[in-house]
Amino acid sequence: MTIDFTDIVIVAGNYGSGKTETAVNLAAACRETGKSVAIADLDLVNPYFRTREARIPLEAMGIRVVLPDRQYLFADLPILAPAVADILRQPADVTILDAGGDDAGVTVLASLEAVLKNRPVRMLQVINAFRPFTGDVTGCLKIRQEIETTGKIKITGLVSNANLLDDTSVEHIYQGYDLIRQVSADTGLPVEFITATPEIRSQLDLNRITCPVLTIDRQLLPPWKRARR
Repeated sequence: MTIDFTDIVIVAGNYGSGKTETAVNLAAACRETGKSVAIADLDLVNPYFRTREARIPLEAMGIRVVLPDRQYLFADLPILAPAVADILRQPADVTILDAGGDDAGVTVLASLEAVLKNRPVRMLQVINAFRPFTGDVTGCLKIRQEIETTGKIKITGLVSNANLLDDTSVEHIYQGYDLIRQVSADTGLPVEFITATPEIRSQLDLNRITCPVLTIDRQLLPPWKRARR
């Protein structure tokens, strides 16, 4: 099974869900299929994990990265909306918007409501079963409601990014998959894909999984580790 996305894809999730790392790797995977890809960093909340930190490897792949002007590159200012609106009017084959975490982080999406209206949009909620507030179905549904209310756009699909960083095991991936299937059953939303590092993916029994698996190449690391360039 492969991920075959086109048009506009918005990636959102609560703090620590790994939604930015998911967005970055989704962009890379789409580009590897020969599609033109653009990605815009809308995350005005999280000071560490941002698409802008991965701009060099993304641009080297031929992916258009939409960021603030260099003088504002690390500023927490809502200054991206006009640039994002431009790429939405003339989108790539796949245009990915890396939205912020929780309801506060997706506020900027509301400013794009008019541009997104009547456009084909996938809105993905990334869930890490091992983060606070998303360890059960109730917590995942609460985060979903907050994102939809503030961002003024409906979630259309689910992504499991179950991990405990370097301590992640195959069983953690299965646990995350089981949780997201429960969320899917409760909401009727499809499970679009799950994620796993190359090492973990090679150990998975894919007969247990009925959705694509996105390989995560850790292109964003905590600030106390060296980022790959």
